[in-house]
Amino acid sequence: MTRHSVRNQRGAALIETAITIPIVLLICVAIFEFGRAYQTWQVLTNAAREGARVSVIVSNTDEQVTDIVRAYLTSGRLTGANTADIRINRSVQIGTKTASQITIDYPFDFIVLNPVARLVVRNSNTGASRLTMQAVAVMRNEI
Repeated sequence: MTRHSVRNQRGAALIETAITIPIVLLICVAIFEFGRAYQTWQVLTNAAREGARVSVIVSNTDEQVTDIVRAYLTSGRLTGANTADIRINRSVQIGTKTASQITIDYPFDFIVLNPVARLVVRNSNTGASRLTMQAVAVMRNEI
């Protein structure tokens, strides 16, 4: 091999690396971010179930149910626990019975996805907008 062709191969390897590193980084960050989103959704689902369990007890007030749901969100390390919208409906019809329904809307933000996506596509807005996650749980009321 001549000296000139070795230099060209090194340059080609450098260019290939410069192209692939942002793509690999985007894939890795997307895996982490969507894993975090899935974990958040799991906490929301469990908090809604816990709220439904508490709301079927007639002696518990809506404020107590909301406090328990927020405490569950906080213990799940969700930073927006205080901004979550918690709706309680204790008169959902299921056949001839009534049930309590807890609905939680939670604002979720991707932390790193947008800056890394912009490395790959300059004007990308992937992951830039806020995502509202929702979890709903229904449980039959006590008689």
